[in-house]
Formats: sequence, C-alpha cells, structure tokens
Amino acid sequence: APESLMQALEDLDYLAALDNDGNLSEFGIIMSEFPLDPQLSKSLLASCEFECVDEMLTIAAMVTAPSCFLQAPRGTEEIARGRWRRFSHAAGDHFTLINVFNAFQAASASPTHPGNTEKWCRDHFLSCSALSTAAVIRAELLETMKRLELPISQPDLGSEEHLLSIKKALLSGYFMHIARDVDGSGNYLMLTHKQVAQLHPFSSYYKSRRIPEWVLFHEFSVSEGNSIRVVSEISPHL
Repeated sequence: APESLMQALEDLDYLAALDNDGNLSEFGIIMSEFPLDPQLSKSLLASCEFECVDEMLTIAAMVTAPSCFLQAPRGTEEIARGRWRRFSHAAGDHFTLINVFNAFQAASASPTHPGNTEKWCRDHFLSCSALSTAAVIRAELLETMKRLELPISQPDLGSEEHLLSIKKALLSGYFMHIARDVDGSGNYLMLTHKQVAQLHPFSSYYKSRRIPEWVLFHEFSVSEGNSIRVVSEISPHL
C-alpha cells in the first residue's frame, strides 16, 4: 500500500539511511549489509560507537530468532517463572536475553552436560531450537562485522556505565519504540502509536513489584492482547 511505502521511507529517513535525494546514504548502505530490520541494524552499528558490540550482537540474535521462552504447561506457570527469574536483569528484558544466551552457551560447553543441552533447556522452560538458531545468527552477524572491518568491543555487562551505553545503542535504532506507564499500573501509552498496551507475560517486569515509568520495547503485538515485548527501562534524559 502507498501509505506503508511512505511510512517505510520515512522510517529509513529518521534512521539516517537515506540521503537528500532519497537514495541509500553511505550509512544506509552499511546497514543494508545486515539481514536485520533497519532499526536493529542501526542499533548494531551504533554499538560500535558506544563500545558495546558484543552485547548488541547477542541482543540482535536473540530478538531475531524465535522466542526462547516456552509456554509452560498448565499448572507449571509459576515454576517456569521461577526458573526464568534466575536470568532476570534489573535493567530489563534485553539484558535478560543476554543472560539467557550466555547461560545456554555455558551449558553447551560444560563438560558436565555433554550432549545434554536439550535437557538443560527443558529444565528451564526454554527452547533449545530457538537458542541454537540465535547462536547461528550471532555468528553470522559477527562474520559480517569482521568482513566490514567494524570495531568489535569486548563484553562488559557488569558496569552501570556499560549498561547505559547499551541502552544508548538500542535507542539509536528504537527511538520510535518508547512507551510510558500512564497510571502506575502497567498501562503503557506508546508515544508513536498513541495506543495503550500491557507488558507481555514473558517480560521480566510482568507482575513485578516495580514497574518502570519509561520503557523501550522491541515490538508491539495486537494478536497477543495489545502487548509490548522485550521491554527495558530507560530514562527520558538518555
């Protein structure tokens, strides 16, 4: 539809992927080298500037692959949520996904779990197939970055300064995916869509005692009860 085409061009313009003539800019050409959504490509490239490439590679792979969280069988929902809480990160879902991926990689490489990664995933209500796909995607993205001779920084998830850098990289691409809790109860008004959405049940903030006022989200799903998925807390001052 013409409206969709115009919206897509507008989004690419916001991401600095087009020049004044409507052609791909130099930055846009580099973005197009990655088989990702434009917002994600922009965030991944921005991570070179903010020196958080390792973490953004993992985030990009995890949100591109199918969801790693399995629907818990009836009666085991709280058990599953308890297992997932082991990976929860206070900064939000993007960082929780990093923890999940790193734990999966550690389990895969552990001499005490040879060939038993699938059991580890079942025990944690996680999809081994989705996590394996994420590992393949991450490796491909890393190879693309090396081919383009882009700087690749080392992981440093522990420091507050580094967490802030990751959020800045995410915001470089997802500045239109911002929502604010309008009533303190988890009803989020999406600033671009002007719709109200709730947190997806897979979010680490779901049924949490502390609900962040401002969040960045990866996607909005109408089919899943007007929910926002992969949500992390941000500050308006970022």
